Amino acid sequence: MFCMTHQIDAAWGAGPSARYEELAERFRPLFATLREGAIARELERRLPFEEIQLLKASGFTALRVPQEYGGAGVTIPELTNLLIELGEADSNLVQSLRGHLGFTESILNSPNEARRALWLERLGRGEIVGPAIGEIGQTTQAQLTSRLYLDGEQWRIDGSKFYTTGSLYSDWVDVAVSDHDGERVFVTVRRDAEGVEVVDDWNGFGQTLTASGTAHFHKVAVDPRHINSEERFGYSPAFFQIIHLANLAGIGRALTGEVAAAVGKRTRSFSNGNAPRVAQDPQVLQVVGSLRAAAYAAGAIVLKNAEAIERAYQARLSSDGEVRQQAVDIAELEIAQSQTIVSDLIIDASSRLFDAVSASATLRPQGLDRFWRNARTLASHNPRIYKDRIVGDFAVNGTPPPAQWKIGIA
Repeated sequence: MFCMTHQIDAAWGAGPSARYEELAERFRPLFATLREGAIARELERRLPFEEIQLLKASGFTALRVPQEYGGAGVTIPELTNLLIELGEADSNLVQSLRGHLGFTESILNSPNEARRALWLERLGRGEIVGPAIGEIGQTTQAQLTSRLYLDGEQWRIDGSKFYTTGSLYSDWVDVAVSDHDGERVFVTVRRDAEGVEVVDDWNGFGQTLTASGTAHFHKVAVDPRHINSEERFGYSPAFFQIIHLANLAGIGRALTGEVAAAVGKRTRSFSNGNAPRVAQDPQVLQVVGSLRAAAYAAGAIVLKNAEAIERAYQARLSSDGEVRQQAVDIAELEIAQSQTIVSDLIIDASSRLFDAVSASATLRPQGLDRFWRNARTLASHNPRIYKDRIVGDFAVNGTPPPAQWKIGIA
């Protein structure tokens, strides 16, 4: 007898691997728990400290860590599909772990065996690393005002950061600083170390629970083992971006589910409608169906992107530099080809969902406005207006995508 998997039964399509359903079933009860409290957390602006700890205890934060270090050793497509499912539960949680997932990926790509072993053991135990990279104000694109310096024989860092997404929930903070030569290095310090202050001052209208605010570092002592001058792994822009795209696909699934449930419960109908119950009104059903189609298409596109990034990850083992670079370029181009489309699909769906429900759905307790606010915020992190140009330049002129990009005064 043919037995369909959960994801296929839900009409979201097959997962990225034969073992995916077994892997996902481990986390789905937790996802359901996280989903139950999502609206209340949003309305009350209650930061998800407890929810992050639940994800940590479940092993979710160690998904990419090899099994010999206590992780699950999942592929990038498997991780991406799980992020879609977590984003369906609460998109704040996916974004809060984005820096940690990127740090984990950097460790997997590190050529330094001692560094890999040190951090994989910690990550396998569930320890979380948050980011502190971006700076605001009059900073230039190629420089950082935060600095690493010697105080006698002790390395220390000073500086302030913004967009420190998820660092408030982390055990460690990975800080980008300038060394004595003005070169960028990364320094990892304990979040509870003396001189570290992470502030919940994120005031964006979306993704309000990600603690994407300020962090201050004042004379923070640094372990020399935690100073890293390695280049960012080649496919890091694509990897960081696919986390946002997976999150958008998860938002699409979530809004589809909530709108479908709201339509099914409605007993009042309009006299100029098409049926005595809204659940039988073909025009309303058409709207709900189009929302689901947007979510389905977004998810399918994102999983295809994940395959390209997995190829870039596997290509890191090649001794041929051209092979490695081509895999990175193609992954970046596939992400660029998808970013505008996926963003538009979900931003549009998060606005049109109100066409399927009554004016009462705009009341704050329903929480439906969070979908547009969160989708719009996610889509603003890496300017999508440049992506079509980059893809067009490749199509017409064969120009590869630009490498690691920075923001600041040119």
